[in-house]
Amino acid sequence: MGDLLSGLRDLGHTRRRSDGELLRRILVHFKPHRRAVLAVAGAIVLGAMVETALPLLLARGVDWLQTAATPSKLLGLVGFILLATVTSWACHYVRQRETARIVGNVVLRLQQQAFAAVLRQDMSFFDTRKSGQIASYVTADTQAFASVITLGVNFLGQLVLVALVAAVLVHVHPALALAALGMSVLLIIAALGFRKLGRATTRQARSILATVNALVQESIRAILIAKNFRREERVYERFQQSNAQLYTVSLRQGFVFASIMPILNVLTGMGLGLVIYVGSRAVLSGDATAGQWFLATQLLGVLWLPLTEVASFWSQFQLGLAAAERVFDLLEQQPRVVQRGDRLPPRFTGRIEFKNVRFGYGSQADVFQGLDLVVSAGEKVGLVGHTGSGKTSLTRLLARFYEFSEGEVLVDGHDVREFELGAYRRQLGIVPQHPMLLNGTILDNIRYVRPEATEQEVAAITASIGAGQWMAAFPDGLATAVGENGRNLSLGQRQLVALARVLLLDPAIVILDEATASVDPLTEVQIHESLRSVLAGRTAVVIAHRLSTVRGLDRIVALRQGHIIEQGTHDGLLAQGGYYAELYEKFYRHQEVHYEPPAA
Repeated sequence: MGDLLSGLRDLGHTRRRSDGELLRRILVHFKPHRRAVLAVAGAIVLGAMVETALPLLLARGVDWLQTAATPSKLLGLVGFILLATVTSWACHYVRQRETARIVGNVVLRLQQQAFAAVLRQDMSFFDTRKSGQIASYVTADTQAFASVITLGVNFLGQLVLVALVAAVLVHVHPALALAALGMSVLLIIAALGFRKLGRATTRQARSILATVNALVQESIRAILIAKNFRREERVYERFQQSNAQLYTVSLRQGFVFASIMPILNVLTGMGLGLVIYVGSRAVLSGDATAGQWFLATQLLGVLWLPLTEVASFWSQFQLGLAAAERVFDLLEQQPRVVQRGDRLPPRFTGRIEFKNVRFGYGSQADVFQGLDLVVSAGEKVGLVGHTGSGKTSLTRLLARFYEFSEGEVLVDGHDVREFELGAYRRQLGIVPQHPMLLNGTILDNIRYVRPEATEQEVAAITASIGAGQWMAAFPDGLATAVGENGRNLSLGQRQLVALARVLLLDPAIVILDEATASVDPLTEVQIHESLRSVLAGRTAVVIAHRLSTVRGLDRIVALRQGHIIEQGTHDGLLAQGGYYAELYEKFYRHQEVHYEPPAA
């Protein structure tokens, strides 16, 4: 197998496994379907035998026509040909039906495993991969995985057929077989040479197509900016440049693929002429019968057709192997966030402690190099600091989105790694700065955290936010469709939906990641009115850029480059005139009601 598949390389993917290893791993997924696989193998062998028998029957008929052929013999011959034709069709049908069923079942199971593998990853996995790439793992790569088996089954059938045809040719007339097999070598050389040329052009076309697709996606995503600054013409020019490159490479690729078959047809025509010439001389000299000569010419098509398809087979087969490796890489990917136990936590009181925590993103410098912080049960703590100071990282570690390298994160005195992860996170309510809404209704999005919640419960939650006034903007109420990514709602309305979702969860600990940083004043007031009652008795960790949020907190923790510089109340830290006072002057003071800008 290693020799058969040697020389194959992936188009655009660095292979780390050999072809033989990949095929062995692929075949493991087909073990549960042994009986169906055996049926396919039997259909392949029987079909190849029948397809080889058809030219033999025709050749026998030609010989009979030169001798004393009787009507009964000819009718019997016709009957055998019809039987062979029906049998060949039946074998082909069984092979195609069973192959489709087996591959369909395997792909279905593989897609389920791939998606499950994606869901069990922590956030570090998604930081290093694009969403389109991950989607390709689950959909396109699993489908390409199936093509390996489909192509392999078809190629196996062709190999069996070629072997039978070659054996028959050698048995019928060695000289004709030598001429046919000699031309077969030339066909293989030409097909493999085309494989290299086709691979190069295909690689270029795939690369430029990816560039064009990325450009189109980026242009659509940033269409508001383009229209705002009237840059549509520039966007179109960039597309034209990339599209022109794609056109040139596609034209070259089309020329290569369009020219290979005429070249192979010329070679097969030369081979056919050679066999006809050698066979005619053999018939004239009495070394072969007319039936043998006819048989040789008929078998040539059966012999050479699979050989001319080798080039396209190799490129498609290699793409399938590359996709299979990517799927296997995904299935083997282990999350970095690892729980040591599976305890089901009781209802937390909410005491949080970071003890000598060290953490960094991948190969980047550590964000924390020994962080120590204690948040008392029921305390509302605000995190402030410049961008990159570690505010968001701290909340992500608390939520177990990332794994820390040293130290401990404790909740109610227990290491968070001891809990069953799902049960632990159900006691955390997170309101991100840019809430993600799913395509559906407001009711669907709020009830996402508790599918069993009734519509009455959801309505009560929405009524507790701003006295329910924000819902008056939706004529359909909870049945209002939010659209893709919540595009039918304003940013403030999306944050209110996200807050309602958290309130329905009823968590012990709430994390507000700049939850009111980008909303209008009225919406901010609605959120704060709700938070005052909802956060009572709960621990809250808040990343806030609003003065109104900062003032209402029990304690403020000022971070700089992963270190706690100051902590205390708003008024107390201002009185110290330190780091927080500096932040206040830059980011908060202008939000004061009686703020007057300094004179120029």
